[in-house]
Parts: sequence; structure tokens; C-alpha cells
Amino acid sequence: MAAKRCPVCGGKMKGHGRTAKGTKRWQCMSCAATTTHKVDTTAKSLKGFLAWLLSPSRQADMPGAGRSFRRSSEDFWRIWPIAPACDEIHRVVHVDGIWLGRKAVMLIACTKDHVVGWHLARSESSQAWAALMARIAPPDVVVSDGGSGFEKARRAVWPATRVQRCTFHAFGQVKRCTTTRPRLQAGAELYGIAKDLLRLESLDEAAGWLASFARWCAEWDGFLKEKAIIDGRAQFKHERLRKARRSLERLARAGTLFTYLDAKLLEGGAVPATNNRIEGGVNAQLREMLRRHRGMGLERRIKAISWWCYLHTECPLPAADILREMPTDESIAALYRDAEGAKKSEGAVARWGAAVTWNDLHTSGPWRSDWN
Repeated sequence: MAAKRCPVCGGKMKGHGRTAKGTKRWQCMSCAATTTHKVDTTAKSLKGFLAWLLSPSRQADMPGAGRSFRRSSEDFWRIWPIAPACDEIHRVVHVDGIWLGRKAVMLIACTKDHVVGWHLARSESSQAWAALMARIAPPDVVVSDGGSGFEKARRAVWPATRVQRCTFHAFGQVKRCTTTRPRLQAGAELYGIAKDLLRLESLDEAAGWLASFARWCAEWDGFLKEKAIIDGRAQFKHERLRKARRSLERLARAGTLFTYLDAKLLEGGAVPATNNRIEGGVNAQLREMLRRHRGMGLERRIKAISWWCYLHTECPLPAADILREMPTDESIAALYRDAEGAKKSEGAVARWGAAVTWNDLHTSGPWRSDWN
């Protein structure tokens, strides 16, 4: 155990009996000042809180039916885990967003092994994606499900990064239009062509797929141009099939469907064709955590996801360092007041990440919400 030091002169201290309450008293060997020392268990309590958050345990199962746990962990909900800047160049990064409400989405980036960044925003806009990418070194390949705004941000922030469009999501777009049991022959053929995307293993097979899709477009072009009078207006009779065709045409023109088959990229190892790593390895676990601890308000759901992401980064800080370095509700509120009142620290506000404004998550009211 480390030697006790005098708070007055910094000298060594020795035991000097106990107080009336039984607390051990210490006396300085230099200046004779006496004091007691309290053991700070905040870091230990934070570790227990994070262990609960990542476990299936309910608050009601904790000692005291959860009341003591809620009191001890209340302060930890005020901490905002901040994504560290990632200056390591990764070969493949997966990106996706998980929606927490109608106007709150958490954009997440991860590699095969770790989470490398996250950003809270109102929507999957190009500005939000750019804010996420700006704190991550450009990878060789980024795998995406093609969310809105992503490509515009990628061209601006990661212009040299190759894009692999998740083939499963590309197939899913077609399946939503045709269903798994198409009633029309054209729909059945297009469904089969889209499903073949999941089985291509070489550039020759990819060329064959593009040829078969082009033949289908030419064969059914007249059929898809058929119109009918609906509500007094001429409309296409097979709009869902046309939508499915457009989705594949855009991907074929963009050249992002078969990046994983590029010979130069394969020299460094295999490139995934799907976004299964983030869908199953991150998003599924986040949804399971929120389901286990259901009943939390929006702000706590956001913080719970931030804590999960932070604890799955490559080098999360120890609990004591987290308490010392991470911002809190109070410190960020002060930052926003400075930014809104004196028009200061605009760059600093942007670094905290959230495009969801502070007032959206913090409203005053007369009722307590310990369970939240």
C-alpha cells in the first residue's frame, strides 16, 4: 500500500489511533498535523456500472431491488464517452447507422476487431457521415449499405478509399420490390439475378452477371414501359419492378458491387462483400443491450450505445482515467452556452459530435426519472 502523505507539507504520515467514529487517524511525522484518508471507490463503482450495462442483469435483480445501484450509478449517466481519433490506417472499415428515434441516429464505423468511431446525428446526411469520417484515417476499402449522404461525404473526406457496396443489401432492395415469391415472370427472373449476387467469386462470374442483367433489361424493357390509367393519370403498371431495376442499374454504373473481387486489393487479403461484420457484430449486440435494459429514455439509450462502442475500441481507458478525462453533461452544457451566447468554441462543439442539439435531450421538469 502506498505511503500516506501529509496534505499540509507532503511529509510521511504514521498511524495515530482512531476517531470517535472508528476511522483511522494519520499524523504527519514532520509537522504533526493529523487527518483521515477516505478511500475513493468511484472508479470501482464505474466498473460495476459498465459491467451491468453490458450484462443481461436487471436493475431489480441488484441488491436492494436496484435502489442502491441507481443511487450509486446516477452520476455515471452524466458522463459522455467520446470517440477517440483514429490515426491508424486500416485496410477495411465497415460503416452503418442504428436509429434510436425519428430524429436520432448513431453512425458507427468498425474494423474486423474493434470499433473505431461513432457519431450522433439527426439523419444519415452527408454532413453527419463527414463528421464521422473526419476523425478516422482513410482506409483502403469501406464497406457500406449505401445509406443516404454517404457517397457524397466519402468523396469529400476519403476520396482515395474504394467502396464495396454490401451485396446482401443490394439483393435486399430487389427482394423488397419483388418479394420472395414473385407473381410475374419478369419479377421471378430479376429476383434470381439479384440472388446470384451472393454467390459470385471471380471477375469472370461478375462479368457474366452484368451480361445476364443487361439481357433481362433488354428483354423486359417494353413490358416495364406499359402504362395504365389510374385516377385519371397515366402511370407505369410495374413501378415496383422498375424501382428494383433502377437500384441495380445505379450500382452497376457506380462500379461498387464487385470491389471485393479486385485483383490488386486481393493481394493484401480477402475483402468482405457484405456488411455482416457491423450488422451482426455491432448492431445486433447494441439492439440486444437496449432490449435487455428496455425502458431507458432517448438520452440514456444514446449514452448506453456510446459506452458500448467505447468499451469495444482498441484501447479504452481505465475507469479512473475515464472519470478524469471524459466530459460530463455540465461541462458540455457550459460549452454550448459559450457557443450560443458569445459565439465561441464553434470548432470545439463540432468535435463533441452530436448534431442532435443539446435542448433536444435536456428539458427541465418537476418529476424525477431515476428509472428513466
